Amino acid sequence: MTELTQAEDMAYFRADLCLYSPESYSLDEKKGICNDMMATSKAVLDTMRNDFEQHSPRCSRQAPGHALCLRRRKPPSGGGMSSWAKETRSTTS
Repeated sequence: MTELTQAEDMAYFRADLCLYSPESYSLDEKKGICNDMMATSKAVLDTMRNDFEQHSPRCSRQAPGHALCLRRRKPPSGGGMSSWAKETRSTTS
């Protein structure tokens, strides 16, 4: 993955140089730079997708925060005022 991201960074760097000085590049060079940007970005996305798909559904259910989604939300007690707000209110009065 590191090599792919480095290749993508290089393709976008070349594009930045081309935008800075477009007269220095021929039309074919510009086309090649654009094609490199698209190809490297697609390769990075495909690698991420493949990596994601390799995880079983069981693993994805154990992702951090999953239990938070499944738990029912309880309404806050005391009319919705948090404990720190109550403490602050009582100490300032």
